[in-house]
Amino acid sequence: MASSKATPQQGKVWFITGASSGFGRLLTEYLLTLGANVVATARRTELLTDLTTSQYAAQVQIIGLDVTKPSQVGQAVADALARFGHVDVLVNNAGYGITGAVEEVSEDEYMPMFETNLFGLITVTKALLPQFRERKSGNILMLSSIGGLIGLPGWGYYNATKFALEGLSEALGAELEPLGVYVTIVEPGPFRTEFLGASGQKSKQVIDDYRETAGKTREYFDSQSGKQAGDPQKAVEAMVAAASAGRPPRHLLLGKLALDRFRGKIKSFEAEMAEWEETTLGADFPGVVAATPYK
Repeated sequence: MASSKATPQQGKVWFITGASSGFGRLLTEYLLTLGANVVATARRTELLTDLTTSQYAAQVQIIGLDVTKPSQVGQAVADALARFGHVDVLVNNAGYGITGAVEEVSEDEYMPMFETNLFGLITVTKALLPQFRERKSGNILMLSSIGGLIGLPGWGYYNATKFALEGLSEALGAELEPLGVYVTIVEPGPFRTEFLGASGQKSKQVIDDYRETAGKTREYFDSQSGKQAGDPQKAVEAMVAAASAGRPPRHLLLGKLALDRFRGKIKSFEAEMAEWEETTLGADFPGVVAATPYK
């Protein structure tokens, strides 16, 4: 039952991609209990129709959307703005992973993932940027992963989509913050969603030489669904808290494993930089100070 007490999300409008399952579905449900309006988009809208007959029917708009189809994106945004007038928070959640060594995964397997995880995300974001600029307020949550910060065997192409998302989002955040719009990159570790289940894919090709690297990731993929440490409900609550903050974080790591792994990478990176610092500094022309337009 929805709370009668006003919340910071009361009346706000959230636009969520990939809302039919995982984080997207849980976030949609949680926001509705907080009094928010939600534009829940998904390729399989039949998985969301129960919300239109619930007590939250007046708060939710279900829109069919394949983020890889620009014409559908434009129509979805137009429909959302026609219904609610504006969007306060965009959540780029649609995406999935494919596991396999870089040599194992074929182009017809990895390209659709790039189209969804990266290019579709760009299309949706750009479609809503004009209204964010006009309103001079709002939030954009980019669903990345610890895989957007650390590359691991068996996840190369998934890492590539998320590393690209990280760079794009950091640049976009720097461009939008002076306009009053905040970008938060959400970087979960392993959570009990369908990422290793119905949503995940494995390369058809298997090369024995990668048995002890990417092969171990394939074994993890097959055995760990439903056993992850991350609680998806706590994750969506953290996302809402970040979007509600007076100054939202640029990066939001979620889960102990994600935090530990990233701290380990920073430590290793710093040690390597120190070891090679003389070589690094020796690559400049002597006495020349590089100019930059940024602080």
